[in-house]
Parts: sequence; structure tokens; C-alpha cells
Amino acid sequence: MLDFGPEFDSAGPAAGRRDRGRRAYRSGAAAEAGVARDYERRGFAIARRRWRGKGGEIDLIARKEDRVIFIEVKSARDFATAAERLGARQMQRLYAAAGEFLEGEPAGQLTPARFDVALVDGHGACQIVENAFGA
Repeated sequence: MLDFGPEFDSAGPAAGRRDRGRRAYRSGAAAEAGVARDYERRGFAIARRRWRGKGGEIDLIARKEDRVIFIEVKSARDFATAAERLGARQMQRLYAAAGEFLEGEPAGQLTPARFDVALVDGHGACQIVENAFGA
């Protein structure tokens, strides 16, 4: 029997997309778990994973002392490609979601906070860019 690839499979192209989607989800979850472990090793407490508000989703939210750290995890075959995957529109959604999260904090919008970006390469190595969105 000849194999013409997934695009000719009786399940059709949708099955291929589903498989790619599942792999991407698992890969993203693994990258987030590795980043969470890195923050925990450095004394941060992971308060939330994949927190979703009306403005969007925040991959990880960590705490240390009175500070809240919003962490966006980007993974790709290399760090540069991972960094390119964070665009201006996504940053705006992260700001909106973070603002919504901070509304529930005792100090509200006055809570000390920062945005970090965690870049994960194809080998699982992690590079953290602290305060990546500015002061």
C-alpha cells in the first residue's frame, strides 16, 4: 500500500492540524513547566499558571515578596525565533490581562509588578528577559 502522507489520509487535513495543535500544546506546557521550575529555584512562588482574564491569557504569574511578575513564555528552535513570536498586539493583551489581575490585589494597580519574557529553545534551554516591557 502506498503512503501519500497525512494530507491524503482518510481523516483528511483536519487530523494533521489536530496533531500539530496537540504537539504545540504539549510543547508549550513543557516549556512553561520548565520556566516555572527555574523561577521556583530562584525563590519565586508560582501563583497562577495560564491565568485567563477578559483581556487574554498570562502564561505564568509569580510572586516574590510584595512584587507580582507576569511571565510570557515563548518557545522555538532558537532564542531569536522565540523572541520574534511576541508582537505588539500580544503585549497589549498581556497589559490588559495584567491590569485585570491586579484589580484583585490589595494594592490594586499600585502593586509592584513587572513583565518578564522567558525564551525557550528547541533543546529546552531557557533565557529570562526580566522587565522585558520596560520600567
